Amino acid sequence: MSAVTSPLVWEHVQPAAARRLLTGAIDAFAERGFQATTTRDIASRAGMSPAALYVHYPSKERLLFEISLYGHRAALDVLRAAGTDGSPEERLRGMVAAFTAWHAEHHTIARVVQYELAALTPEHLAEVAVIRRAISAEVEQVLADGVADASFAVDDPPGTTLAVLSLAIDVARWYTPHRGDPVALGALYADLAHRMVQT
Repeated sequence: MSAVTSPLVWEHVQPAAARRLLTGAIDAFAERGFQATTTRDIASRAGMSPAALYVHYPSKERLLFEISLYGHRAALDVLRAAGTDGSPEERLRGMVAAFTAWHAEHHTIARVVQYELAALTPEHLAEVAVIRRAISAEVEQVLADGVADASFAVDDPPGTTLAVLSLAIDVARWYTPHRGDPVALGALYADLAHRMVQT
Protein backbone atom coordinates (compact mmCIF):
# COMPACT_ATOMS: atom_id res chain seq x y z
CA MET A 1 0.00 0.00 0.00
CA SER A 2 1.33 3.39 -0.95
CA ALA A 3 2.18 5.95 1.67
CA VAL A 4 -0.19 8.42 0.02
CA THR A 5 -3.20 6.15 0.15
CA SER A 6 -4.91 4.53 3.10
CA PRO A 7 -6.47 1.09 3.21
CA LEU A 8 -10.20 0.72 3.53
CA VAL A 9 -10.62 -1.55 6.52
CA TRP A 10 -14.05 -3.03 7.05
CA GLU A 11 -13.43 -4.77 10.39
CA HIS A 12 -15.68 -2.20 12.06
CA VAL A 13 -18.62 -3.76 10.19
CA GLN A 14 -19.90 -6.57 12.38
CA PRO A 15 -20.88 -9.36 12.26
CA ALA A 16 -18.85 -10.93 9.46
CA ALA A 17 -22.02 -11.65 7.47
CA ALA A 18 -22.86 -7.93 7.39
CA ARG A 19 -19.33 -7.22 6.21
CA ARG A 20 -19.60 -9.78 3.39
CA LEU A 21 -22.87 -8.21 2.27
CA LEU A 22 -21.34 -4.74 2.27
CA THR A 23 -18.29 -5.74 0.23
CA GLY A 24 -20.52 -7.71 -2.12
CA ALA A 25 -22.66 -4.60 -2.57
CA ILE A 26 -19.60 -2.49 -3.41
CA ASP A 27 -18.62 -4.86 -6.20
CA ALA A 28 -22.18 -5.13 -7.52
CA PHE A 29 -22.89 -1.39 -7.44
CA ALA A 30 -19.56 -0.61 -9.12
CA GLU A 31 -20.14 -3.17 -11.86
CA ARG A 32 -23.87 -2.80 -12.50
CA GLY A 33 -24.90 0.48 -10.89
CA PHE A 34 -27.23 0.83 -7.93
CA GLN A 35 -30.49 0.71 -9.87
CA ALA A 36 -29.58 -2.41 -11.86
CA THR A 37 -28.30 -4.30 -8.81
CA THR A 38 -30.78 -6.58 -7.06
CA THR A 39 -30.65 -7.83 -3.50
CA ARG A 40 -30.14 -11.27 -5.02
CA ASP A 41 -26.99 -10.00 -6.78
CA ILE A 42 -25.59 -8.70 -3.50
CA ALA A 43 -26.47 -11.80 -1.51
CA SER A 44 -25.01 -14.07 -4.17
CA ARG A 45 -21.69 -12.25 -4.05
CA ALA A 46 -21.71 -12.64 -0.26
CA GLY A 47 -22.52 -16.34 -0.52
CA MET A 48 -25.85 -15.85 1.25
CA SER A 49 -29.56 -16.02 0.54
CA PRO A 50 -31.43 -12.84 -0.52
CA ALA A 51 -33.44 -12.91 2.69
CA ALA A 52 -30.22 -12.72 4.72
CA LEU A 53 -29.61 -9.16 3.53
CA TYR A 54 -32.60 -7.87 5.46
CA VAL A 55 -31.34 -9.42 8.67
CA HIS A 56 -28.44 -6.95 8.60
CA TYR A 57 -29.63 -4.02 6.47
CA PRO A 58 -33.18 -2.66 6.18
CA SER A 59 -32.78 -1.88 2.49
CA LYS A 60 -30.43 -1.83 -0.48
CA GLU A 61 -30.25 1.95 -0.08
CA ARG A 62 -29.00 1.57 3.49
CA LEU A 63 -26.09 -0.48 2.18
CA LEU A 64 -25.29 2.27 -0.31
CA PHE A 65 -25.42 4.86 2.46
CA GLU A 66 -23.00 2.91 4.67
CA ILE A 67 -20.60 2.54 1.73
CA SER A 68 -20.90 6.19 0.76
CA LEU A 69 -20.45 7.48 4.29
CA TYR A 70 -17.37 5.41 4.98
CA GLY A 71 -15.84 6.04 1.57
CA HIS A 72 -16.28 9.81 1.82
CA ARG A 73 -14.80 9.86 5.31
CA ALA A 74 -11.79 7.85 4.17
CA ALA A 75 -11.20 10.20 1.22
CA LEU A 76 -11.47 13.26 3.49
CA ASP A 77 -8.96 11.74 5.92
CA VAL A 78 -6.49 11.17 3.07
CA LEU A 79 -6.91 14.74 1.83
CA ARG A 80 -6.46 16.26 5.28
CA ALA A 81 -3.40 14.16 6.10
CA ALA A 82 -1.72 15.23 2.86
CA GLY A 83 -2.35 18.95 3.33
CA THR A 84 -1.06 19.61 6.81
CA ASP A 85 2.48 20.93 6.23
CA GLY A 86 4.42 23.12 3.86
CA SER A 87 3.76 26.00 1.53
CA PRO A 88 0.44 26.31 -0.30
CA GLU A 89 2.13 24.86 -3.39
CA GLU A 90 3.46 21.86 -1.46
CA ARG A 91 0.13 21.31 0.28
CA LEU A 92 -1.86 21.52 -2.96
CA ARG A 93 0.46 19.09 -4.71
CA GLY A 94 0.34 16.70 -1.78
CA MET A 95 -3.43 16.85 -1.52
CA VAL A 96 -4.06 16.31 -5.22
CA ALA A 97 -1.50 13.51 -5.40
CA ALA A 98 -3.00 11.70 -2.42
CA PHE A 99 -6.64 12.26 -3.42
CA THR A 100 -5.96 11.07 -6.96
CA ALA A 101 -4.00 8.02 -5.83
CA TRP A 102 -6.78 7.13 -3.39
CA HIS A 103 -9.39 7.24 -6.15
CA ALA A 104 -7.21 4.96 -8.29
CA GLU A 105 -6.19 2.56 -5.53
CA HIS A 106 -9.80 2.29 -4.33
CA HIS A 107 -11.48 2.77 -7.71
CA THR A 108 -14.24 0.25 -7.01
CA ILE A 109 -15.61 1.91 -3.90
CA ALA A 110 -14.77 5.36 -5.26
CA ARG A 111 -16.93 4.68 -8.31
CA VAL A 112 -19.85 3.83 -6.03
CA VAL A 113 -19.19 6.74 -3.67
CA GLN A 114 -18.91 9.34 -6.42
CA TYR A 115 -21.43 8.18 -9.02
CA GLU A 116 -24.37 6.68 -7.10
CA LEU A 117 -25.24 9.65 -4.90
CA ALA A 118 -28.60 10.19 -6.61
CA ALA A 119 -29.87 6.89 -5.21
CA LEU A 120 -29.52 8.04 -1.59
CA THR A 121 -32.55 9.26 0.33
CA PRO A 122 -32.64 13.03 0.91
CA GLU A 123 -31.71 12.52 4.57
CA HIS A 124 -28.76 10.29 3.77
CA LEU A 125 -27.63 12.55 0.93
CA ALA A 126 -27.65 15.52 3.31
CA GLU A 127 -25.37 13.66 5.71
CA VAL A 128 -22.92 12.75 2.95
CA ALA A 129 -23.08 16.31 1.58
CA VAL A 130 -21.60 17.60 4.85
CA ILE A 131 -18.48 15.52 4.20
CA ARG A 132 -18.35 16.58 0.55
CA ARG A 133 -18.43 20.23 1.63
CA ALA A 134 -15.58 19.53 4.06
CA ILE A 135 -13.55 18.04 1.20
CA SER A 136 -14.16 21.13 -0.92
CA ALA A 137 -13.29 23.40 2.02
CA GLU A 138 -9.87 21.77 2.39
CA VAL A 139 -8.95 22.55 -1.20
CA GLU A 140 -10.52 25.99 -1.19
CA GLN A 141 -8.49 26.88 1.91
CA VAL A 142 -5.16 25.93 0.38
CA LEU A 143 -6.06 27.92 -2.74
CA ALA A 144 -6.91 30.92 -0.56
CA ASP A 145 -3.60 30.57 1.25
CA GLY A 146 -1.78 30.51 -2.08
CA VAL A 147 -3.59 33.63 -3.25
CA ALA A 148 -2.75 35.35 0.04
CA ASP A 149 0.98 34.75 -0.35
CA ALA A 150 0.85 35.50 -4.11
CA SER A 151 1.96 32.01 -5.13
CA PHE A 152 -1.39 31.27 -6.82
CA ALA A 153 -3.55 33.25 -9.23
CA VAL A 154 -7.15 32.13 -8.71
CA ASP A 155 -10.02 34.36 -9.82
CA ASP A 156 -12.78 31.88 -8.98
CA PRO A 157 -11.89 29.82 -5.87
CA PRO A 158 -15.10 27.70 -5.80
CA GLY A 159 -14.87 26.96 -9.52
CA THR A 160 -11.18 26.15 -9.32
CA THR A 161 -11.79 23.92 -6.31
CA LEU A 162 -14.38 22.01 -8.30
CA ALA A 163 -12.00 21.65 -11.24
CA VAL A 164 -9.14 20.40 -9.04
CA LEU A 165 -11.33 17.86 -7.24
CA SER A 166 -12.93 16.73 -10.49
CA LEU A 167 -9.54 15.73 -11.86
CA ALA A 168 -9.08 13.20 -9.07
CA ILE A 169 -12.69 12.08 -8.76
CA ASP A 170 -13.02 11.22 -12.44
CA VAL A 171 -10.19 8.70 -12.06
CA ALA A 172 -12.67 6.36 -10.39
CA ARG A 173 -14.79 6.28 -13.55
CA TRP A 174 -12.12 4.92 -15.89
CA TYR A 175 -9.29 3.52 -13.79
CA THR A 176 -8.28 -0.15 -13.89
CA PRO A 177 -4.98 -1.51 -12.56
CA HIS A 178 -3.45 -1.91 -16.02
CA ARG A 179 -3.87 1.85 -16.61
CA GLY A 180 -0.84 2.66 -14.49
CA ASP A 181 0.48 3.14 -11.00
CA PRO A 182 -1.80 5.17 -8.66
CA VAL A 183 1.14 7.05 -7.18
CA ALA A 184 2.50 8.04 -10.60
CA LEU A 185 -0.98 9.14 -11.64
CA GLY A 186 -1.24 11.20 -8.46
CA ALA A 187 2.07 12.92 -9.24
CA LEU A 188 0.89 13.74 -12.77
CA TYR A 189 -2.39 15.18 -11.55
CA ALA A 190 -0.62 17.17 -8.83
CA ASP A 191 1.48 18.80 -11.53
CA LEU A 192 -1.59 19.53 -13.66
CA ALA A 193 -3.45 21.05 -10.70
CA HIS A 194 -0.49 23.25 -9.85
CA ARG A 195 -0.30 24.52 -13.42
CA MET A 196 -3.97 25.50 -13.17
CA VAL A 197 -3.29 27.94 -10.34
CA GLN A 198 0.23 29.22 -11.06
CA THR A 199 0.74 32.96 -11.22
